[in-house]
Amino acid sequence: MKIISIHRNQKLEVLVPTLKKQDRLAQKELFDRNSRKMLSVCRSYISDLHYAEDCMLRGFVKVFKNIDAYKSEGSFEGWIRRIMVNECLDFIKLNKSMVYLDEVEVREELEDLDEDISGLNVQELLDQIPENYRAVFNLFVLEEYSHREISEMLSISEAVSRTQLARAKNKLKDLILNQKNIANEN
Repeated sequence: MKIISIHRNQKLEVLVPTLKKQDRLAQKELFDRNSRKMLSVCRSYISDLHYAEDCMLRGFVKVFKNIDAYKSEGSFEGWIRRIMVNECLDFIKLNKSMVYLDEVEVREELEDLDEDISGLNVQELLDQIPENYRAVFNLFVLEEYSHREISEMLSISEAVSRTQLARAKNKLKDLILNQKNIANEN
């Protein structure tokens, strides 16, 4: 049995041919190299650690099962990340934990979050945002999807996507300012 090991500096793509042969050692190597990062991706959508871990594990199963669908176009890590995000969105939809409010016009443009977040736990901040806000925020800010793409992914209108993003930004700004005020008092 040949042991698969790649240097930390090597790209993950070198594992793809072996992964396509369903090699368990290559799968373990991929999981070991990426599980922390992908758990972080899942945690940005799912606040409960155990559910996020479940989504990550189901995501890796899908990666291993559907590895032949990866055509070596674009980043392999990006392909894996997309699977993780979709797994989280499927989980949220299945559990119907996302409730979208009525469409509300966003009357004023929010200033970008210019707040200094150094020293703050970003995951803790994201955990305090309702899942419907967090999902849209993550898809728009972290994954760089357009409102049109988000509306299709989440089966909502573009106006609702914009509204949820604005509310997420407002909530984040309030949380950041609140934590800064607490820190300044101490």
